Amino acid sequence: MVFKRRDRRTYAQLARDLIYPKGGIRRAVQYVLHRMRRLPDQPHRIARGVAAGTFVNFPPVYMVQMLSAAGLAWVMRGNIIAALLATFISNPLTTPFLAMGCLKLGHWMLGIERPLTFTEVLNAFTDAGWQLWNNFLSILTHDVAQWDKLIDFFWYLFWPYTVGSIIPGVLASIATYYMTIPLVHAYQKLRAAKFNERSERRRALRARLQAREEAAAAASTPASGSSSGGDEPPAAP
Repeated sequence: MVFKRRDRRTYAQLARDLIYPKGGIRRAVQYVLHRMRRLPDQPHRIARGVAAGTFVNFPPVYMVQMLSAAGLAWVMRGNIIAALLATFISNPLTTPFLAMGCLKLGHWMLGIERPLTFTEVLNAFTDAGWQLWNNFLSILTHDVAQWDKLIDFFWYLFWPYTVGSIIPGVLASIATYYMTIPLVHAYQKLRAAKFNERSERRRALRARLQAREEAAAAASTPASGSSSGGDEPPAAP
């Protein structure tokens, strides 16, 4: 294949690049911002897409995050590509901080007094995952499905996470919306000015070349006329 990698990456390298890109976090952020600024759309539509993608970073919709961002951008009449690019705000480095912040806010809003530590959250995820897998296997066996861990996971983590993500998600979306409009507008204006400048230079270059060609053609015309006049026969006496 033409676009196939010469050196195939291992699963460990794929996992490392997912957590920390090969070119660095700064280069990845610059690439996303560069792609977002160059989107061929109106600034307010790009800003709506960025706001939609920013909001989706907060609720617990990890498996369908991009699909949710695209759907929300479509409802808001925003740019879908901008929404997909904005979902990169949540990554393996930022997600733990976003999740714990939303969980603590949700526990405070719902009045849950249960201790919330990283170990407790990890154990709840682990127990719910194993119970979900065992319930799936119970379809093929005679075991009885158990739901206590999943119910505890919903009321202890998922529901507080969802409730606590609404306020910061809305605030972050509003902030990114009003920040994106002037940035995209200024970039598009600067890009249009550079494009017009290059067009003017090309037109001036074509005009100079055309003037040179016309001058060369005008200089060669008298010479050809004088050479043809010398071949005329003399008049009769």
